[in-house]
Amino acid sequence: MKKIYILIDLLVILAVVFSGCIQEQQTITTTESGKKQREVIKSNISVGNTTKNTTIITLYDNYKYNPELKTRWGFSCLVKINDKNILFDTGADSGTLLSNMEKMNIDVNGIDTIVLSHIHGDHVGGLDGILEGNSNLTVYLPKSFPDSFKNKVRSSGVRMIEVKDSIEIYPGIYTTGELGTWIKEQSLVIKTEKGLVVISGCAHPGIVNIVREAKKLTNERVYLVIGGFHLFSAEDSELKRIVKNFRDLEVEKVAPSHCSGDRTRELFEQEYGENFIENGVGRVIEI
Repeated sequence: MKKIYILIDLLVILAVVFSGCIQEQQTITTTESGKKQREVIKSNISVGNTTKNTTIITLYDNYKYNPELKTRWGFSCLVKINDKNILFDTGADSGTLLSNMEKMNIDVNGIDTIVLSHIHGDHVGGLDGILEGNSNLTVYLPKSFPDSFKNKVRSSGVRMIEVKDSIEIYPGIYTTGELGTWIKEQSLVIKTEKGLVVISGCAHPGIVNIVREAKKLTNERVYLVIGGFHLFSAEDSELKRIVKNFRDLEVEKVAPSHCSGDRTRELFEQEYGENFIENGVGRVIEI
């Protein structure tokens, strides 16, 4: 009888372990029409990977860093990690984006992956121009995007992946998945040897919430937060609270741009000193 109980216990343990493995796998929905056209990936997190040789290049922004480049309201940056080139957002128009890329000697055909943060035009407006020049890539976009937008992307022939929950795009490179309620948005998280790099498009879910989510995903310290903080109309009291939140979260460096606001940049620079990075179009950050 004792042997039977032991056998039952072993079967229960195996069942629990097996069910846990199932939950860690990707959930993929596909529609076949000659090739894979649509994928919805829910979860695929592996926190053991770390990236090396990470470079972030701001290609589109309303703040200017390189005077030879064009500025316009919006945001886009290129993340270069070893042999991978990830374009995060595409700015408001392809003309400005492609012009800046050309001046910085960045070939559109070298882009492997595009990650779109949210549906607003100043972040997705340049997509058409990129896809016209290169359809041999993968586009990660929030599952909540309108069907009309997704159908247009799909018709270009690229591999399109709809993201709901956090996933690992490449080893050590994650998306937060959809955050927020009113405007759903995803951010990019890169696990480097110096800590996490968090790239925010416009931070509609709240920049502090995004940073907390990034830490929760990997249980790592945050080295750099870069991009739009969506604080251009915030009062000083709120800005000072957010700066304190960043300190409490032990964020080492900050590089706010786009919708962050002049006052936001001023207060972060006062607090962070040499760990404040003046970000704008043309800025190259090597990590």
